[in-house]
Amino acid sequence: MSALKLHDTLSRTDRAVTPLDGKTLRFYCCGPTVYGPAHIGNFRTFVAQDVMRRVVEASGTPTLHVRNITDVDDKTIRDSQKAGQSLTDFTQGWTQKFHADCAALNLLPPHVEPSAVAHIPHQVAMIEKLISGGHAYAAADGSVYFRVASFKDYGRLSHLEDRELRLGASEAASATDSDEYTKDSLTDFALWKARKPEDGANYWPSPWGEGRPGWHLECSAMILEYLGEDFDLHSGGVDLIFPHHENEIAQSCCSTHGKFAHHWMHVAHLMVDGGKMSKSIGNLYTLADLAARGYTAAEVRYVLISGHYRAPLNFTMHSLDSARQALQKLAKADKALAAVSPALSAANSAGPFAEAWEVLLNDLNVPGAMGGIFGVLNKLKPAALSADEAAAARSGLHFMLGALGIVLPPVADDAVADVPAEIQAKAQQRWDAKQAKDWAAADTLRKELEAAGWLIKDSKEGFTVVPK
Repeated sequence: MSALKLHDTLSRTDRAVTPLDGKTLRFYCCGPTVYGPAHIGNFRTFVAQDVMRRVVEASGTPTLHVRNITDVDDKTIRDSQKAGQSLTDFTQGWTQKFHADCAALNLLPPHVEPSAVAHIPHQVAMIEKLISGGHAYAAADGSVYFRVASFKDYGRLSHLEDRELRLGASEAASATDSDEYTKDSLTDFALWKARKPEDGANYWPSPWGEGRPGWHLECSAMILEYLGEDFDLHSGGVDLIFPHHENEIAQSCCSTHGKFAHHWMHVAHLMVDGGKMSKSIGNLYTLADLAARGYTAAEVRYVLISGHYRAPLNFTMHSLDSARQALQKLAKADKALAAVSPALSAANSAGPFAEAWEVLLNDLNVPGAMGGIFGVLNKLKPAALSADEAAAARSGLHFMLGALGIVLPPVADDAVADVPAEIQAKAQQRWDAKQAKDWAAADTLRKELEAAGWLIKDSKEGFTVVPK
């Protein structure tokens, strides 16, 4: 079976995702910081990573999936003290909530899920190696910093020039650390933070004094522990490319003899109603927020995978309505095929959906694959199929749904939609283009809809699709 080809952020090319050892694809995903409920922007990345893993496994390659839990940093310490809880109790509560949301979204659990606090000795050991190699230094207050100038390849992932790196470091320092004046250089970053009064009881011993690890260090230490010096793939949101992933590369390459990650997958931002998510605006939705509005986690997942993972995705309530229609159409098709042949065929393949599968293997093109699935379903006439043909078609449909992590809802009595799912999806794409002020794309999609016999009626809140 063909291998997945995935864009690599480092080389800026599409490359086959294959294991270094020829057996198991070993990959790492930056996990949540557990100080509150994860929102749908966080989950867009986790869902895209889940689809990637499912596709690799459906292709016949086993995986080793490691995803960390950040249970110590400025935010977890600050908010646990506000809540009057120990750091452990506070972060465990939010970790359980995260796991519940992951299960609702049908995310495969990682094979290993290490926490930052449980691996502080590993982080201290890595710092000692960096200091002995001349790549890090202790400041007078007991903090330890990585010397960026000691790593000539710093910036290779984000492809930033030296001036941009300095500006980015300046902004990051002013936003997160008040004690960065102890560094030798503006671009240097913290490996160990000296204990401060506001940390309360949240500190650990080290050769440089009491304190806690810097945020960037935990991933490097846990990757080394569970995946080794060289591993297949690293993934996270685009916001982590700089400085977090640049810092991971520097720390890891300077403390080991390995090359670190051989493939980098980054997922683009999620927008809401054409704009940035923000607590002040009130559009930082969680699964609980959307459930209160009557939407299921399966519908949320469908929306989160509906755009290409490397392109910004615009989330709207209308997109959830479109997802509901699409899921119902899939459920109806499955029910119609099951009426002809309740059993699935023995073949574990895409069957009549082979073209959609090949599209999915091309840089995880989920929207293209979904279009291919609906294209096949539109032509299928279940009542005209033999039992074997229906079984093969249903098996292929389930193969594709499994690769996408889609769980079908019960077929509703009123599930027959006036607007075909593919038309509703195209109308949603036009609305998203309009919100992004891509007028040319919006106009092209409108004309395509009109040619297909449908008109769009816009309002301030959204749009309605009606027959021409």
